Amino acid sequence: MKKSLLPLALGGLGIGTTEFMMMGLLPDIAADFNVTIPQAGHTISAYALGVVIGAPVLVVATSRMAPKKILFLLMCVFTVFNTLSALAPDNTVLFFARFLSGLPHGAFFGVGAVVASRLADDGKQAQAISTMFAGLTVANLMTVPLETYIGHHYSWRYAFATVGLIGLVTLASVYWMLPNLPASRSGDFRSELRVFRRAEPWLIVLITAVGTGGLFCWISYIAPLMTEVSHFSPSAVPYVLIIAGLGMVVGNFIGGRLADKLKPLTACMVLLFAMAGTLAAIYFLSWQPVASLILTFIAGSCALAIASPVQLLMIQSTRGAEMLGASLTQAAFNIGNALGAFLGGLPIAAGYGYTSPEVIGIMMALGGAVFSWMLVRVTGKKATGAL
Repeated sequence: MKKSLLPLALGGLGIGTTEFMMMGLLPDIAADFNVTIPQAGHTISAYALGVVIGAPVLVVATSRMAPKKILFLLMCVFTVFNTLSALAPDNTVLFFARFLSGLPHGAFFGVGAVVASRLADDGKQAQAISTMFAGLTVANLMTVPLETYIGHHYSWRYAFATVGLIGLVTLASVYWMLPNLPASRSGDFRSELRVFRRAEPWLIVLITAVGTGGLFCWISYIAPLMTEVSHFSPSAVPYVLIIAGLGMVVGNFIGGRLADKLKPLTACMVLLFAMAGTLAAIYFLSWQPVASLILTFIAGSCALAIASPVQLLMIQSTRGAEMLGASLTQAAFNIGNALGAFLGGLPIAAGYGYTSPEVIGIMMALGGAVFSWMLVRVTGKKATGAL
């Protein structure tokens, strides 16, 4: 890994940690504030809302700044509000602190993806972007389980304080290790918006929101799937999640290499079909524990494999507004998160069992593949070159 990419990976580590550790800390937060778990869960929605709003707004607000300064300021916001989360006196204050700490998430990954592609060697742009997302995968594999342990056995406040420390380390690395790249944007917001008059960026948003939503149908309900269908004990679920996290680490680098070898659009289509096939296998084979664990690893690989290809695809399709486009991709990922969790829960509520979300997930993944095919048709010869 290039030394200059380390600050981006550290930022991904901090962001991935604060986003995903909340699921495991909800019982502790609810008990501390004397609220229900669903009420404490509103803080997860607050963070996601912050990501969706902050991604385009903060990129527009910093349009005249150099990338290094943008990333430094975004990480300052991240560090301050995650630290304040550790000091929240009640659930309402935590709700707003989580919303504000979510604001820099999408903008950091969006700007970081453009920076990574500019720092990359020729033909290795997607691999450079995957290095940034490696921090997020390591978070799922290591720091999220660690923070969950700290939250359970000591205090959930220590978990947020630790994220604040990761933010401080990232700030130092951005300041000392990230090159001073020149600003690549005119600062003319109207000029950048013209890029979005074309259908291509919006099809990529749909590929991301709908296609990756299929994955979130699965992972949102992985705990009851493992306990009720695969018949693992509840105490085994954290270890199952580590297997999924390991798959994410592997899949992230596979996705980067696949995008550089096959080109981004082809990689997206291949990975969406792979996701649909994996979800189908989970639907039919989850009753078998060994098969269930193997498929957990494969599905985890699909989870992050598509991140780099779709991000690079958006950067290539929004020349002149790359940072805004890349940030919209991050917002679309979070929309996919919300859609997958909501739609995947509907068949469970209707009594169809804990494998039923996979059926919705298959349709969403195939929907993403259809939007990929539409992108090929819309772009015509240009897309054929991308293939």
